[in-house]
Amino acid sequence: MASRPSISQSQLFLKKPHVIFSPKPPIFATPISKPTKSLNLFVLKSKKMAVVTAAVGPAAAAAEEKSKKRYPGEAKGFVEEMRFVAMKLHTKDQSKEGEKEAQEKPLPKWEPTIDGYLKFLVDSKLVYDTLEKIVDKADFPEYAEFRNTGLERAESLAKDLEWFKEQGHSIPEPSSPGLSYAAYVEELSKKDPQAFICHFYNTYFAHSAGGRMIGKKVSKKFMLKFYKVEHMVQMPKGYRVSVAVAQTVLNGKELEFYKWDGDLSQLLQNVRDKLNIVAENWTREEKNHCLEETEKSFKFSGEILRLILS
Repeated sequence: MASRPSISQSQLFLKKPHVIFSPKPPIFATPISKPTKSLNLFVLKSKKMAVVTAAVGPAAAAAEEKSKKRYPGEAKGFVEEMRFVAMKLHTKDQSKEGEKEAQEKPLPKWEPTIDGYLKFLVDSKLVYDTLEKIVDKADFPEYAEFRNTGLERAESLAKDLEWFKEQGHSIPEPSSPGLSYAAYVEELSKKDPQAFICHFYNTYFAHSAGGRMIGKKVSKKFMLKFYKVEHMVQMPKGYRVSVAVAQTVLNGKELEFYKWDGDLSQLLQNVRDKLNIVAENWTREEKNHCLEETEKSFKFSGEILRLILS
């Protein structure tokens, strides 16, 4: 709370004191019928200060209380805050941490097509290409922390698309969802590092966790061989996914998109640690701004995912 400023003797009596102290009787026992000019001024200043203190007091108290507020996951680091916000955007039937109600209208029947899946891969590659070029360029110093993390996907996707081309499939040009998202994060990265970091986190971590479901559904539709490797990744809150996120094999071909060099759990932890360190330099307002961008990240990535059904 704001403290009451002290009043010096010179401020109290100004230029010429008008109160004369005499030994007998004491001044405090003598009634003053007419307050002096200096005393009047002192009383006026005191009243003004009291008003200011009363006005600022509650606001300062509220600000102090807000600064002490603990955000969900904050004790474990900022990445846990991001994870918590992301999970809240799931529906209740998708996750026990989800807060959104399930859609009243049932989703379209899961009918992926090869053409749609290729569109999904092409647009995904464009987004990963953009993210990886941004961290390489590093318009903000903190971006450089996320070079060569081992989570990069652009090169892996390039290999997969080349393989599909060799099998006789026509590789499409990037479509609107991928172009829109790539343009958005590129523009964002130049002026808003907190918002950009939100998209970086959600794009890479969502793929490492959610690819299992996608791979399984796509492989089932295409009647492809589906399997999981033995090693499992322990995710927050006990959520487990396979390292290979339900790898898809087409005529014996294991897609590179679902493979990582090294221990995926350790690669993810390394990036978590870096994200937490970067966020330590942010104000609470900057952290909240980053968290608020999560819903946009879900919106853009969802539009790309829906390409599988096109």
